[in-house]
Amino acid sequence: MRESISLAFHITRRNWAVYRKDLIANVSPTVADPALIMLSLGLGLGGYLTNVQGMSYMQYLAPGLTIATSLFTSFFESSYGFFVRMTYENVFKAMLTTPIGLREVVFGEMLWVGLKGSVMSLGVTIFLALFGMMVDPWLIPLLGIVGFLVALPCGAMGLLATALVKNINQFQTVYSFLIAPLYFLSGIFFPIGEMSTPVRWVAECFPLIHGVRLAQAVFWKKEILETFMIHGGILVLQSTILCWWAYKRIRKKLVT
Repeated sequence: MRESISLAFHITRRNWAVYRKDLIANVSPTVADPALIMLSLGLGLGGYLTNVQGMSYMQYLAPGLTIATSLFTSFFESSYGFFVRMTYENVFKAMLTTPIGLREVVFGEMLWVGLKGSVMSLGVTIFLALFGMMVDPWLIPLLGIVGFLVALPCGAMGLLATALVKNINQFQTVYSFLIAPLYFLSGIFFPIGEMSTPVRWVAECFPLIHGVRLAQAVFWKKEILETFMIHGGILVLQSTILCWWAYKRIRKKLVT
């Protein structure tokens, strides 16, 4: 088991070595997108929405945008990124000729996805905290934990998509009918908790809405412990199920 974990870490380090070669180009969209949304919606639309659950619209947007970073980072890494490494670069075929096995490949990739989602969420959180969007900036490290908890199940969803698609263009369908609806309908842009509609019930089945609630609790410093116990527990359960399912499906592609 110890050797297996060590081999998985080699994959995570390999991905980091490739990623850091174009670090600024890779990181800049992660920070720029939330910043532009905050400017366009927060300052623009926020001029008309002056009270959303007792706060400004910019304050309401901030936590959800932080966790959306983890969603997009993890999904695109384990879908497009994994597919390219598997299909065009043949990275995993080369790895499987070494002591690294299928289990180490998947574990290493998911570890990389989780850490990347965590760090990206932290980066956006620090940026937003500098503009006074957090009640207590000392709670910033908690957003790294939330980012990791969201990145694992969302990354597993990307890996499932990789196992199911036949070519890289089909990821656009997954994004259009799964990821984009989750982004817009998980409480990031408007309160969804009080709605009793099928939209909310479906959203409750996916990881993002639980991550948004965790981020909101941390940003607004409200019922943090209770929220982590409930929604953090749900994310751990979803991660376990989705990662196991993704492993079962993706191993069939890796051995062919």
